[in-house]
Amino acid sequence: KMTEFLLQYLWNYKLFNTASFKDLDGKSIEILDFGIWNKDAGADFQMAKIRIEGIDFLGNIELHLKSSDWDLHRHSEDREYQNVILHIVFNHDKDVEFLKTRNIPTIELKNYIKREIIEKYQNIQKSDFVPCQDLFLKRLQSAYFHKKNILAKLEEKAQEFESRLEASKNDYEAVLFHQLAYGFGLKVNSHIFRDLAESVPFSMIRKISHYQLQMEALFYGKSGWLHQVEDSQMELWKREYEFLRQKFQLNEVVFSPKFLRLMPPSFPTIRFSQLANLYYRHQNLFSKIMGANSYESIFQLFEGVKASEYWDTHFNFGKISSKKSPKKLTKEFINNLIINIVLPIKYAYQRQDKKLIRRVLKIYRQIPAENNEIIRRWKIQGIEFQNALETQSCLYQYKVWQKENR
Repeated sequence: KMTEFLLQYLWNYKLFNTASFKDLDGKSIEILDFGIWNKDAGADFQMAKIRIEGIDFLGNIELHLKSSDWDLHRHSEDREYQNVILHIVFNHDKDVEFLKTRNIPTIELKNYIKREIIEKYQNIQKSDFVPCQDLFLKRLQSAYFHKKNILAKLEEKAQEFESRLEASKNDYEAVLFHQLAYGFGLKVNSHIFRDLAESVPFSMIRKISHYQLQMEALFYGKSGWLHQVEDSQMELWKREYEFLRQKFQLNEVVFSPKFLRLMPPSFPTIRFSQLANLYYRHQNLFSKIMGANSYESIFQLFEGVKASEYWDTHFNFGKISSKKSPKKLTKEFINNLIINIVLPIKYAYQRQDKKLIRRVLKIYRQIPAENNEIIRRWKIQGIEFQNALETQSCLYQYKVWQKENR
């Protein structure tokens, strides 16, 4: 059975029976660079290069099982997909108006792939993925199984929060800030972002969060990025950071967030500015989250959060990008924050009230199923996920097995 992850795998490793491709109109397309496999939000392969009738195109490539999935996923409305130069599908089932009006070609891959390659890959992926696999797959039909797993995960998180609460003198608002910093840092910078957030008293954050410029200056200054000024905006951040450093007697510890293996929209420069904007918009964020009792109301707290205007034309300091675009939080990124940070801390605060616990579980069911490498491997086993409660349950179960088999 073909899956979207398998299609991406085949494209990434160029497992085709020919190197010559033609689009649906019979036009030859030369793939000069297959792109970088993107496992976060946005197009599947980025920074790709193709040649059509002697003209080179640089941009992103999106892959789907069916052409109609483009419309199903509403990519035409998403700014993350405006730079797509090629659409790859396993089966072509309909013309996509957005792609046709922009002359973006579509390649149907099913006739370019050897059946034995698909079968070999699937056999490898299915073997030894989970112990007692047949028995376990039957359990996945049980709502009780998912509920039990998600509550076990939330309880683990609650115990972690308890130790962090002690360190912050029982200040939930401070713990939320530290955990959100962890989330904004992604895997590459999560610990660095949280360490930086914990290095300053939250009483200071309360005082300066009304001023996004000062919040950004704090993050950039503590990252050691303001020593060499590249432009007038950096001069403003440097001046504000020097003011904060003296007023609050900040220590000289410098953190060094990484840019390696990150796509430009996820650069720490952008993420810090977005975090600053979140707290500029919501000074009492913890109280607002506790009062939000549905997925939609929580999502709205993060919707519209964007990096400051400087970053519309930059990804890094002093380097103007060729294309102007606001750096907003994507829906996938917001969902990730809600799933892994907001709901666990909401549970930790409310877990003595069974009614509120049921509400947290209901919100998990309202969030779309996640899409990551482990979930894609589950899908290869034939599992279909309906929502984030089910994906979180299986991610937790996989983590438990990993620990048991070390």
